[in-house]
Order: sequence, then structure tokens, then C-alpha cells
Amino acid sequence: MQTVELLPGVTTERTVREVWRRLSDAGLPSQAAHRHPTNRPHLTLATADTLVPEVLVRLRYELAALPVPLRLDGTVRFAGRTPVLAWAVRPDEALLRLHEAVWRTLRDAPAGGRLNPIHAPERWKPHITLARGRHAACPGAPLFSATPGGPADVLTGQWVRARTYDSVVRSASPLGV
Repeated sequence: MQTVELLPGVTTERTVREVWRRLSDAGLPSQAAHRHPTNRPHLTLATADTLVPEVLVRLRYELAALPVPLRLDGTVRFAGRTPVLAWAVRPDEALLRLHEAVWRTLRDAPAGGRLNPIHAPERWKPHITLARGRHAACPGAPLFSATPGGPADVLTGQWVRARTYDSVVRSASPLGV
């Protein structure tokens, strides 16, 4: 399976990694424990069986819209085989348009194989994963506050780059200009 992912700017990445560290320091599951070199804060736009070269060309065209605004706002928990604690991404129009364009590009390329339906525009729940596992839970205190007295667990920034991740060979490659 191959993904199309957005990467946040340096400040946002640093902040998410700090949240990972805080969760770990509290003895909670955290993405900080995932030591693979490709592990970094990201937003998955779509996954497909494969990304053929002509699709990569089309994706680069769509991803020329970067950077786009980023807003993390509150935590969300996903139940399932592996529960997930995540920082919710509140998409604006630019992010929604970009996601739709990436989805449409992959959907219209039959050589790419099956798409994961959880990333379909009508079902997509944009987020940055903070922790995975049975005990992934939100600590009682806010994970982050941008400014003293400011709203807890809210962060703004930009999605600045894109990459693909290949889950078979466990490698990431830059995608875009």
C-alpha cells in the first residue's frame, strides 16, 4: 500500500513531537515509541495499492497548491482493532480542495488499484496520530497551549510538503515540486 501524505512546517512538527514526548513521559502510548526513520507527523490524504509514474506526475501538479493552511484543534479518538489518539485537523477550503483533487487523481487512475475508502472525501477524518494501542488515551491536562491563557490543544501553521510512503518496503519519498 502506498500513501499520499502532507507534512507540516518545522514549528508544527516540533510541537507534535513534543506532544509525543509528553505522552511517553506520562507512561502512555505515543508515536515517540515508533523509531522507524520515516516516522514523522503527517496527514494522510489517500492510500492506494500502488502509485504508478503517470499518477505521480498528476499528483505533483495537484500538490503545487502547497503550502496550505493547517489548523490542529482538539483531540479525537478512533476505536477499532487498534485504537488511535489523534490531534484533529480542522480543514479549510484549500485543504479540502487539495484532498479532493488527490482523491480524484487516484480514483481516476485504474492502474493504481484499490483505494482505501476511509480517505474518500465524504468519509475522511483528517488527523495527526499521537498514539496507537489499547491504552491510547488523552491525559487529563491539555497536550499543548500555543500561548499562556490561549486555547488548549489548538495550533495553526501550514502544510508545506508532501511525500509518499510505501508500506511494503517501508520507505518514504518526497512528492511535489
